[in-house]
Amino acid sequence: MAKETVVSGFEMKQKIFSITVLSIFILVLTLNIISSVNVQSVSVDKLYPGKAGKVIIDVENNIGDDVEDVSFTLNINQQATPGFSTQGTSEKSQDSINDGDQESFSFALKVGNDVKPGDYNIPYTIKYKNTDTEEIVTKTGSFGVSVGAQTELDFSVETKDAIVGKQGKVTLEIINSGLGEIKSVSVDINPEGFEVLSKEKVFVGTVNAEDSDIVTWDVLFEDDNPTLNAVITYKDFDNSDQTKSISLPVKVYTQEEALKAGLIKKSKVGIYFGIFIALILIWIIYRQLKKRNRKKRNSENGR
Repeated sequence: MAKETVVSGFEMKQKIFSITVLSIFILVLTLNIISSVNVQSVSVDKLYPGKAGKVIIDVENNIGDDVEDVSFTLNINQQATPGFSTQGTSEKSQDSINDGDQESFSFALKVGNDVKPGDYNIPYTIKYKNTDTEEIVTKTGSFGVSVGAQTELDFSVETKDAIVGKQGKVTLEIINSGLGEIKSVSVDINPEGFEVLSKEKVFVGTVNAEDSDIVTWDVLFEDDNPTLNAVITYKDFDNSDQTKSISLPVKVYTQEEALKAGLIKKSKVGIYFGIFIALILIWIIYRQLKKRNRKKRNSENGR
């Protein structure tokens, strides 16, 4: 029984020792993290393929001493950051950063045309000299940037049986020529010069990048100079709500223009009716002449 008590006490001492060592390690690690020159914050303009944006990195000195010859370098290269480059230098420097102070380093980060929208890491290196120990310290790290997709929409209108006074169709094509898809697309039409016979508001859904979709309405064309007014709502690549208003002319033909263009054929009812009337007149004249000739013959025979 006494032996078991001794073993238990030894195990307890081992546990206490292990906890103490672990606590000291965590404390030292925490102090090293707190007492250092670190990136405090990163501010990045919205980045798009083929365009440049401003990047501002705030570096804070918490080591307890002033530092000198501070440099901050963006490690831009085709292996680590394919498609990214800097406009101007990729390295900026400060003569010194006093203990507890911050300094900002600003860069112009260019995104290549072929970079796909998404999230990326930009590696960096901080180098400085501790004024107390004269030690040259080099630290590496990275920060994240997000490349968005600019929405580029275009629209076109097509018609079918577009003749004043006739029923036909109006089709709106939504063309997404941007690099990112648009979602939850809906179209609310407000026509001028034609009456919509189907639903005025239509849900389209998703239109992928470099693709298109169409919306078609059954309509009654009322004049020869109509306009398609519509409001398009959608969510862009960043899932932000967007609204776009459009006003597009619609080509509609008058009856005369449609005849000249061969869209409709001239009715032959009038011609047929004229022939019918002419035949009746000829028949009446024929009967009158026949009757007159008969009377004449009778008169001659009577003499």
